[in-house]
Amino acid sequence: MTSENFSSSSEIIFHYFPDLTDWQKKQFTQLGELYQSWNEKINLISRKDIGNLYVNHILHSLGIGKVITFLPNTKIVDIGTGGGFPGIPLAILFPACEFLLMDSIGKKITVVDDIIKETGLKNAEAVKARSNEYKGEFDFVVSRAVTSLPEFYAQSSHLIRRGGKNILPNGILYLKGGDVSNEVRELPGKPFIFDLENYFSEEFFKTKQVIHVSV
Repeated sequence: MTSENFSSSSEIIFHYFPDLTDWQKKQFTQLGELYQSWNEKINLISRKDIGNLYVNHILHSLGIGKVITFLPNTKIVDIGTGGGFPGIPLAILFPACEFLLMDSIGKKITVVDDIIKETGLKNAEAVKARSNEYKGEFDFVVSRAVTSLPEFYAQSSHLIRRGGKNILPNGILYLKGGDVSNEVRELPGKPFIFDLENYFSEEFFKTKQVIHVSV
């Protein structure tokens, strides 16, 4: 397999996460065809970027799984999930956890709901809602740069229960790229930044981080 074919297939996921079960490998492999099919109907991912699905979207989502291994029964909400990122890849990776995938755009939730069903995910649910209006209690909020981090914190921190049993305190795990120093200064406490280039060798990850904000 050429390096290009490797990075555009589920094999790159298996490389970085070698302990996946056969069922998980099947689910990750299914995602390629499902997103290709849906993207022809709804522009979930840029047409120019759909070929980079496995690196730029699925593996990027799984960056959270490199900085924390969620313990069983951890409850996670993905706010502004869009096409299901990072929630769907994380739900596959952590089948013993509960995931709620939230977006305010109904057609995107339709897609996410279908992908959940097609991959046989039993630990994920999709809901059309806005985070600032939603009532619920979770251990972690995850997201991929839907807005500025201080604004995101203001809209979502009420959903997080205090304390926690995982290696990181309950809070926000936010995937973002570029210089985040100004945004981090506006947040309470001391957020921790994990550089994804320490976990993945692809050029895409050179400026990508996971930011953990405890509440």
